[in-house]
Amino acid sequence: MCAGALAGLGLLTQATLVHAGPGVDWPAYNNDYMGQRYQRLKQINTKNVAELKEICRVQLQEGCPFQTGPVVIDGVMYLTTARLTFALDAATCKEKWRHAHESAREDVWPVNRGVAVINGRVIRGTPDGHLLALDAQSGALIWQNMVGESLLGEFLSGAPVGWNGLVFTATAGSDWGVRGRVMAFDVLTGREVWRFDTIPTGDQPGAETWQNKKSALTGGGGSWSTLSLDITTGELFVPVGNPAPDMFPEYRPGDNLYTDSLVVLDARTGALKWYHQVKANDGIDHDLGAAPTLFRSPDIQDIVVFGGKDGFVTAIDRATRKPIYRTAVTTIDNVTARPTEAGVHVCPGLLGGVEWNGGSYDPVNGSIYFGAVDWCGTFKKGDAKYVAGEFFFGGEPTLDPPDQAAGWVTSLNAVSGEVKWKYKAAKPVVSGITATSGGLVFGGDTGGNFFALDSQTGKPLYQLATQGMIAGGVVTYQTGGRQYVALTSGNVSRVTFGELGNPTLIILGLPN
Repeated sequence: MCAGALAGLGLLTQATLVHAGPGVDWPAYNNDYMGQRYQRLKQINTKNVAELKEICRVQLQEGCPFQTGPVVIDGVMYLTTARLTFALDAATCKEKWRHAHESAREDVWPVNRGVAVINGRVIRGTPDGHLLALDAQSGALIWQNMVGESLLGEFLSGAPVGWNGLVFTATAGSDWGVRGRVMAFDVLTGREVWRFDTIPTGDQPGAETWQNKKSALTGGGGSWSTLSLDITTGELFVPVGNPAPDMFPEYRPGDNLYTDSLVVLDARTGALKWYHQVKANDGIDHDLGAAPTLFRSPDIQDIVVFGGKDGFVTAIDRATRKPIYRTAVTTIDNVTARPTEAGVHVCPGLLGGVEWNGGSYDPVNGSIYFGAVDWCGTFKKGDAKYVAGEFFFGGEPTLDPPDQAAGWVTSLNAVSGEVKWKYKAAKPVVSGITATSGGLVFGGDTGGNFFALDSQTGKPLYQLATQGMIAGGVVTYQTGGRQYVALTSGNVSRVTFGELGNPTLIILGLPN
């Protein structure tokens, strides 16, 4: 369990997020609904980025995973740890308020990736399956709704999305054998408005892809991160995770919809509009864990681009729903393998590829940037015995030695998928990647190295050893006429990427 924490706010309306102005705030997990992670600021640029200095830092907790994506509105930053929510001054790190979620339920997995702020409310999920709405000015609890059954392994890890009086979220927990779902709630009351089951049963479309009907009840299909939204069409884009048991595909014959799929829903009703499955009957945990990026090309082609744990970036034409490209962004080997009792070696392994942070789209040079993990592993098939609330792997995954793990940042032509440049990081890259009008790409690795790259060439222009694993958001914003860069440092997750540092926010800026 995680250790205890250290002992004029702006209110975001729907209009604020849609018309956020010339890149001053960072009003949502990926900055905008479209998941573009691009900031139109250039006070910090290729010529002066080497002068960045630490403005402030604050340790928020001890002994916890720290994967939050900060949200910044009118000079106030909102961020989370597993059970704590904070509002801080975005220029000084000074705490304005904090809220501690208390529940008799134990955490399924002590991870949280951020908040949505809408109609004066800060909304977040919890690792024991609750959805909370807090007052943005005081942090007081307005409502809470138990929307996931933690005893079955259901929890909420992704940052919600708020729009049109609704807040959208999805249950995580594929590896525990949950039956995933996407849900919409009324922002004011917390009442559920609609739901979509990512594992269809009965007469639901796609149920026939689970030939063993019983296996669908524990089929996985959770969603780990945030979602993307096109407000012009009312389409909600949902990255759906792996099937369960992870390493025993014979237990669940069929294509196993809608696992390992990009699912597109009507945001108003939850009705399925279309989907694209990356891998059918997956046996090596190559799910989609990051929100996709939506953009319109110069020749007016609407495109969705997303990365997966299989190590590929895929682009789909939204009009024809046909793939445009599929480009590798890490080491690829044996990705069509199926687990055996002796074990199969695969690249990427269990923690490889694109994890829970997706792409950053630069409209100026037509590039899209992805961080990725280069780490192979072995998958062994075992027993497929389901026990509620426990891992339902159906086998044993192992990773190659940690000293063989590295990371990449890859720049692609966003329309064609052609690789423009690649930057190899010393350790895996699971952080948020952020491009700016200043010609920069910000990111970090699990070795604690924050970096700023030239967006045209990938050349490193600035590096900082933070002494803490960078596993969450890297964001940039302007307040009081000054541009800042904020990053999350310190992550403890022994089962995944190890432990380095304690949850700490670091804010950088140019010297006055």
